[in-house]
Amino acid sequence: MAQSSRELKVWKKAVDLALLVYELTAEFPKRETYGLSSQMQRAAVSIASNIAEGSARGTRRDFRQFVKLAEGSNCELQ
Repeated sequence: MAQSSRELKVWKKAVDLALLVYELTAEFPKRETYGLSSQMQRAAVSIASNIAEGSARGTRRDFRQFVKLAEGSNCELQ
């Protein structure tokens, strides 16, 4: 990939989503800190992380594979 992940709109939106998830889960009951909150946060972070890793791999094929992983994390978050 020629672009840095930080230049990709989809990566920026994924980071915004992760920040939003952290804000929302901060309001969850404390008993969910190690349950639902943690799972949602990890899934949200995984979306941006997979996009970044895929773009760093250098090939379109690898990028597509990591975008598919990001899609899976997005489904998990939903």
